[in-house]
Amino acid sequence: MIPNNAVSILKDKIATVQSDTSTNILVGPIRLPVNLDGETVVFQWYCWLPVQNEEDMAACQTASPETLIKRLSSLNLAEGQQSSVLVYGDFEHAEDALIRMHSICHTGDIFGSKRCDCGFQLHQSMRMIVENGAGALFYLANHEGRGIGLFSKAMAYILQENGMDTVEANLELGFADDSRSYTDAISILKHLRQQPVTLITNNPKKLEALKASGMNVGKRVPLWGDVSEFNVKYLQTKVKRSGHFGQDEEILNEYA
Repeated sequence: MIPNNAVSILKDKIATVQSDTSTNILVGPIRLPVNLDGETVVFQWYCWLPVQNEEDMAACQTASPETLIKRLSSLNLAEGQQSSVLVYGDFEHAEDALIRMHSICHTGDIFGSKRCDCGFQLHQSMRMIVENGAGALFYLANHEGRGIGLFSKAMAYILQENGMDTVEANLELGFADDSRSYTDAISILKHLRQQPVTLITNNPKKLEALKASGMNVGKRVPLWGDVSEFNVKYLQTKVKRSGHFGQDEEILNEYA
């Protein structure tokens, strides 16, 4: 028997979000005060769970708190990662809203690694969203190493330390250069906002994915910075081999 108080609390916080190819259970919003540059900024946080099988689908059809709670302890969610989104301001109705589709980077986001610019991009995009007054940062948990996973990324790093670039290392390990999908995140975005958005990115694939979904992308804002001797080859490879929109060549060449 599920306690009635838990059900009553959760019933308005759970929704089913359907796209053309996927179904997700969305939980939120949850008030989340965040330390951003020494100041407390309040975001609204959501997390979503992809539906994996028929039993999960049954729970998802009605987004029933009772059914979901009964299944929760057996899903073993701690063994995997779930994606989430930080929403700021009146994201649903604001005339101008920034969004960032941020791929998880264990080494950069958590440890502050200088081998990439991910940690900088994470925090800078949060600053940009707050300064804009409305926006959302999607934190995509199955995107580590451009979709190869953390363990494979560690192996790719060893190959990179022996002369390969990021693209060569991924290909050598049997992966595509970039196998990330934005389908689930875009379905959540459409659930939260119908109006046009401005995308924070240097990656044309993110822009193309949004446009292909029918989402109205008003414009794109670049996000370059934190260039150093440790990540300049990584950044150059993004532009030259992965097709990212270009950074100022003088800045990159300074560290080359």
